[in-house]
Amino acid sequence: MKHNLAARMAHWSAHHRKLAIFGWLALVLIVFVAGNAIGSKQISDVDQFSGESHRAEQALDRADMRPTREVVFLRNRALTVRAPEFRRAIAEVSARLATVPHVENVRSPLTGGGTVSPDGHAALVDFQIAGDSIEAADRVDPTLAATAAVQANHPDFEIEQFGAASAEKAINETINDDLAKAGELSLPITLIILVLTFGTLVAAGIPLLMGITAVIGALGVVAITSHLLPIDSNLSAVILLIGLAVGVDYSLFYLRREREERAAGREPEPALAAAAATSGRAVLISGMTVIAAMAGMFLSGDNTFMSFAEGTIIVVAIAMFASLTLLPALLSWLGDRVEKGRVPLLGRRRRAAGQSRFWSALVGRVMHRPGLSLVLAGGLLVLLAIPALGMKTVNSGVDDLPQDLPVIVTYDKVRAVFPVEGVVATVVVEADDVRSPAVTGAIARLAAAVDRSDAFLPGTQVTYSADGTVAQIDVPTVGNGTDTASVGALDEIRDEIVPATVGTVQGTSVNVTGDAASSVDFNNQLNGRLPLIFAFVFALAFLLMLVTFRSLVIPLTAIVLNLLSVGAAYGILVLIFQDGNLESLIGFSSNGGVTNWLPLFLFVVLFGLSMDYHVFILSRVRELHDRGMPTAEAVRQGISTTAGTVTSAAVVMVGVFAVFATLSFIDFKELGIGLAVAVLIDATIVRGVLVPASMKLLGDWNWYLPRWLEWLPRVGAERDTTPPPPPPRGTGGKMPVGA
Repeated sequence: MKHNLAARMAHWSAHHRKLAIFGWLALVLIVFVAGNAIGSKQISDVDQFSGESHRAEQALDRADMRPTREVVFLRNRALTVRAPEFRRAIAEVSARLATVPHVENVRSPLTGGGTVSPDGHAALVDFQIAGDSIEAADRVDPTLAATAAVQANHPDFEIEQFGAASAEKAINETINDDLAKAGELSLPITLIILVLTFGTLVAAGIPLLMGITAVIGALGVVAITSHLLPIDSNLSAVILLIGLAVGVDYSLFYLRREREERAAGREPEPALAAAAATSGRAVLISGMTVIAAMAGMFLSGDNTFMSFAEGTIIVVAIAMFASLTLLPALLSWLGDRVEKGRVPLLGRRRRAAGQSRFWSALVGRVMHRPGLSLVLAGGLLVLLAIPALGMKTVNSGVDDLPQDLPVIVTYDKVRAVFPVEGVVATVVVEADDVRSPAVTGAIARLAAAVDRSDAFLPGTQVTYSADGTVAQIDVPTVGNGTDTASVGALDEIRDEIVPATVGTVQGTSVNVTGDAASSVDFNNQLNGRLPLIFAFVFALAFLLMLVTFRSLVIPLTAIVLNLLSVGAAYGILVLIFQDGNLESLIGFSSNGGVTNWLPLFLFVVLFGLSMDYHVFILSRVRELHDRGMPTAEAVRQGISTTAGTVTSAAVVMVGVFAVFATLSFIDFKELGIGLAVAVLIDATIVRGVLVPASMKLLGDWNWYLPRWLEWLPRVGAERDTTPPPPPPRGTGGKMPVGA
């Protein structure tokens, strides 16, 4: 009897189970400890930008004009800066900051620096923290303590600190709190669902163990590989989300098949071999398909997406490898003890590989009227997808962060009194001598044009680099940095003001950066790459399924059906987050769009996860068809038999994803709801209605492969690996049908 790769891996693990189990646990521990010891390297501030804004940020970075700047905001509504009390408060702030390690260039209104509000009731003390943004975030605590001490000494004043380092520290703490909450909720929810699925604690604990070790191992590996490809600060959330979902899914598919084979009368070793040859093979193919989909993000040209691709590919590969090695070893070691820990009322006898009554009834009705079912279910998904045609993508800004964060409250105060400290468009001019009359005259004309426009606010500032090769012009704009007003101001300065002023000077290079610029440039770059990404993902998925199922029709229908579920998820995101429905229930305020990185990320993740279910179900259908069963009956029985497992896996995923909808940041809410809705749609409407309806209508065309493709390899067809199970003892030779 031939054995495919998954079966051979399971055979080795089952016969070397101590090495497989303890070797795996040791490996996970080693890479996690090593990753923590080495530390991760995050994407630099400059490389967070795209296009023109990236060129501008590079120029500022080369000229050392992007220091980590902080300000201390002082305000007294009764006194002005001329009052002795106000001056003493400013002096104390400056003196305390000057003694803090790593603090540089303290500037206050008392020494000719800093800034005073027009009414004289507020002032800013400026200072810098040495090092890049990551180092500055680690060094900001003593400055915050100094500011708090001055506030305690002057209770009649508002004395608060704001800047890049203090904001990053506060936001990262909130994100970490959110992720800790997600982890605390995800694990018990997953365990409860698995206990309900299996009815025993031991069987329920195995998939959870697989998911947790996959996440831990991936975090360690990513920390090491980040020194080659730096990572986004939010990657750990993505790894947790994807790793727990696929780790549980893969082991669930495998474990359920092994239990079915045991219940059908096989001895432990043949049951494990059959599970490996079928569900193990499906896990291998599913994992490769998910990895292929995730790899599409490498083509985006964006460092954040490339880091997401890096992390998701690693965690999926680890989960897949663990399911093919560690899981068979655990099952071989446990044997029938996997049934231990039976939960009262939930525990039930091991069930044969029968058909769920609910899914059997549903699939039977769908296949009785396949055309009507296809039209109704497909029409519903198309209706849900229609709002996606009006999707607008936005860059999440300050207004989308939790507004009760102290650092955001301070930012709002600073922005209200000092507009230049808020949203700005930064014009960066490079020349051999930016102080030459030609360049300075053009900058003056730019400032005059800005003053005449309603799109900009007063307070334009010009800063020159020490070597005189770069001029930085900060222009305060209306809007919040992501809205229509901000984008309109950007368009005006880029398309009209710059070309008519500094853009006319020979020998200069001019680029514009800022909040609105970074959002627009990101969208432009991504939109230009989307056709290539879609083509890459579709092509790889098509080829993998073509080889797996030796059919031209199966991969084409899979792609179409998966696009329907993705489109429906997009439409629901637009209805909720762009149009502002369910704001009070979910706890957010609409920013008029969907966060700009989410559509592509959702596409690759959902496409990969949808293929997971498709491969698992169709592997069973193909297995039955290869044994000689007619296509219609193979479809009915294959889907009815696997639908319960797919439903259990989907419920786990939906539970994990839905947790993210409870977090503070709108990006996490959109990610959680988008994934949860899409998986729910895919596991019910798509797998329960559209797949059986379309396959019934297509009939034997499902397996169509032209003669000129007969050379394609057979990657372990089921008929070569697993014979039909024997009838269990005590049934008179008849196969029992489970509930």
